[in-house]
Amino acid sequence: MPMTFRLLTEQDVVRVLSMDDLIEAMAAALARFSDGEVVQPVRHVLPVGSPSSFLAVMPAYIPDPPALGSKLVTVFHGNHAHGLPSHLGTIVLMDTTTGALVAVMDGRYITEARTAAVSAVSSRLLAPAKAASLAIIGAGVQARSHLEALGRVHDLKTVKVWSPSEASRQRFVSEMAGRTSAALTAATTAADAVRGADVIALVTSSATPVIQAEWVRPGAHIISVGATIATQREIDPALTAKSRFFVDSQAAALVECGDIVMGVAEGRFGPEHIAGELGAVVSGHIAGRQSADQITVFKSLGMAVEDVVAADLAYRRASAQNIGKALDL
Repeated sequence: MPMTFRLLTEQDVVRVLSMDDLIEAMAAALARFSDGEVVQPVRHVLPVGSPSSFLAVMPAYIPDPPALGSKLVTVFHGNHAHGLPSHLGTIVLMDTTTGALVAVMDGRYITEARTAAVSAVSSRLLAPAKAASLAIIGAGVQARSHLEALGRVHDLKTVKVWSPSEASRQRFVSEMAGRTSAALTAATTAADAVRGADVIALVTSSATPVIQAEWVRPGAHIISVGATIATQREIDPALTAKSRFFVDSQAAALVECGDIVMGVAEGRFGPEHIAGELGAVVSGHIAGRQSADQITVFKSLGMAVEDVVAADLAYRRASAQNIGKALDL
């Protein structure tokens, strides 16, 4: 007896998932994870040739509402020479009763959008009240999705973007100016972008810090989505040490987050420097920002539960609207 599953392309997924929906879905997923309602191991990373290329396997099971699946994600930084994104992904969903395959879908867009949606959840909870200025360090895919997502939770008045390539940051401004009501400009230096910003999004591939402590105003909120291995960090360690530091997964952060792993190894602070998981802030189990002048950081490593919840939402909507292709295995 053949198994029937639904195949969803990137275009199919984009049709059924809005950023507003994802922000709320990610808030709920984070809370379930921190409440212990999710079965999810730390991702398994398999190096492929050079240290900068790898395959990551990210499974998760959520009992209620039930969802079971895994993302297979590859990071090959040389892909731009082949006309491909550096980050590629495929998500598979299985029936929670039988284990049968129910869906295979593009994971690249889900990774892009759910990452920014989680960042928006962090900023909604941890950024200063009435945050209106945003600095984006980086000008790639995640910079674009973060501009969209953060504009959903803040009334942004000014946005400054910086990346090492002047052409990249000018192209970003040209392409994105019509997609935000904020005044969008390209900064000449990272420091110029960061100084005075209420919210700072670090969306880079850098292995070394891209911002310094003295650039950051008291009370700012920093979102870091790059440097997702233990030997890399995006943030000045002095800034990490003086911030109230939140993560998506405490277990993963102690293994994969270079800003924490390297800081502990250098004796700057202990593992307890992590204030807690963002999901615990969502559910009200721990406090977020404690004062107007406190600098907060959210380090996003990305979790399988985020992908599986987003993919399950896409699958259910696509099935209801008969989007995608039903195929027999």
